[in-house]
Amino acid sequence: MLKKANKTMALLLSFLMVISVLAGCTPQGGGKKSAGELTDWVTYQTISAEMETFNLQHTQNSKELDVLRNCFDGLVANNNYGTLIPAIAESWDTPDGGKTWTFNLRKDVPWVDNQGNQKGEVVAEDFLWGLEWVLNFAKNDALNSSMPKQLIKGATEYYEYTKELGDEAKKLDLTKFKEMVGMAAPDDYTLTFECLDAFPYFQTAAVHSFLCPISGEFLAEIGVDGYRAVKYDELWYNGPYTITTFVQGNEKVLTKNPLYWDKTAKLFDTVTVKMVESTDNAFQMFQNGELDSIGLTEANLQTIYRDENHKYHNNLVEMRPSRYAMQLHLQYDKKLEDGSPDKNWNTAIANDAFRQSLYWGIDWTDYLARSNAVNPLKCTNLCFSSPSLVTTSDGRDYTDLVMEKLGMKPSLESYVRYDAEKGAQLKQQAMQELTAKGVTFPVELDYYISGGNQTSLDSATVIKNVFAKSLGEDYIKFNIKTFVSSFSKEVRTPQLQSMNISGWGADFGDPLTYLGQLIVGDDNAFYATTTSKSNNITDPELKATFKEFTRLVNEASAITDDLDRRYDAFADAEAYALNNALVLPLNYSISWKLTHANAYSNINAAYGGQDARYVNWETSSELYTTEQYEEFRKAHEQGKGGK
Repeated sequence: MLKKANKTMALLLSFLMVISVLAGCTPQGGGKKSAGELTDWVTYQTISAEMETFNLQHTQNSKELDVLRNCFDGLVANNNYGTLIPAIAESWDTPDGGKTWTFNLRKDVPWVDNQGNQKGEVVAEDFLWGLEWVLNFAKNDALNSSMPKQLIKGATEYYEYTKELGDEAKKLDLTKFKEMVGMAAPDDYTLTFECLDAFPYFQTAAVHSFLCPISGEFLAEIGVDGYRAVKYDELWYNGPYTITTFVQGNEKVLTKNPLYWDKTAKLFDTVTVKMVESTDNAFQMFQNGELDSIGLTEANLQTIYRDENHKYHNNLVEMRPSRYAMQLHLQYDKKLEDGSPDKNWNTAIANDAFRQSLYWGIDWTDYLARSNAVNPLKCTNLCFSSPSLVTTSDGRDYTDLVMEKLGMKPSLESYVRYDAEKGAQLKQQAMQELTAKGVTFPVELDYYISGGNQTSLDSATVIKNVFAKSLGEDYIKFNIKTFVSSFSKEVRTPQLQSMNISGWGADFGDPLTYLGQLIVGDDNAFYATTTSKSNNITDPELKATFKEFTRLVNEASAITDDLDRRYDAFADAEAYALNNALVLPLNYSISWKLTHANAYSNINAAYGGQDARYVNWETSSELYTTEQYEEFRKAHEQGKGGK
């Protein structure tokens, strides 16, 4: 009787399993785990990195760009070696060493709605509409305008014209733009540019969103205010994916564009981005089969790495460095919560010895272990710029020039910038000088993280302990504070942070893409205007230091006929900023992952942000192993590892 009951139960369970499969009730995370490569990809972002706009031209933040760069194509792109390759432009050339440029566009590139229905064709004038939007202050504020102003004839004049015109500039069509700006569309498939000078790197800037098109027909349909606040299901797309689902704080789904112009591109059917509270939550989802890749926290990495019998031990893979150079940015015009100036902090941070004590007196090794607990010192960053951006004619990396001028280079033995004795001396000097100015100690440092994010709290706690261990709590009181949903709106705009950690990824292949973000007197210098507020400095010595740095950057930028001399001058400017501790280099992110994707097949470029695109990925239904990744690395270095 028992045997018969068991047999009956087994048949029933088998029947229910069949019904479950037929009804589509199999686990939905992690893509389709059939043999071979994955057809769908499931990844994650933390809720603190949720998108705040779908307007590609109206953001400079990776949380939006990592998604939107999958939805729009510009003139050129990069491959998995960082090489510049054609996109909508089939070819390009400059007859005079970089002063004028011509881009020849491919035909029959469609605009589609978010369901993949064709709406029109991408033509040359759409690129004019894109740059007009960027340079029109009434339409786009100053976002993404720094590069075209530095590169294209008439761009600054048009920007200033629209700024003076005020809201009336919203009514402008392309007539005034064509009169003033050195960009033209002689026909539907030709674009020309006239630069301010000979810029041999101009084509590398063409990957950036300031040169992405906007359909003129779409703008006429939706209007200026409509595009400023555009929704995902209103957009016209021309890239490999469209956004077909967006649930705020929950998930977004990218779906393969059925009319995508590049029929050779290997795309996922869908890419689902799930929003999570923290990486710890994501790790649990990965273990449940809901995600296809997971970046490991320090604790998770150490647990797996130290246990040779752990089920994931042989699947640990160390990634290539990200293109972001992470920095500790100082707030020079901090406010208290009531909006009044934080005089104690502002006076302290203007003091050279105080900033130098932070530069020399902190050992960041414990913090570096947060992203790479196995090889923390591999993450050491001593520069403001990131490596592999440009090289000199004799093959030296630009960052090597900077480090030579600083007299430092990374070590796997110790954190080389840390000098305990020098840090202690600078601390005492700062306390004496600042006490005479009325500063009270400990100076309170307010550091903000997303509320409820355990990973961020763990990292902030490590930073707090690093400060205490290195400089002492009698000197700086490190306050961990929280924001609810938007760092930009709740913290950065009201200027409540004493410092924050931020990374800048190069927009084009030249050091100006980094150093131009720190200069004073320029509305488009991102860090100076939005993060550090260095334009508001009143201390005469610090003000003079920033002005001298700005002069050095501008002089380097003016050198266009000799790239070696240009890079050397930029390296002088960067070393000057770092020697004066205007910004504190922190780390490069070299994470460890468990993944179903071969990262060496992914786009990898030092500039432009193309590495966020889900194009031509090699994947496996089985987790890759440490051994496989070593083979991928070797093959890639030999020029055989990518598509």
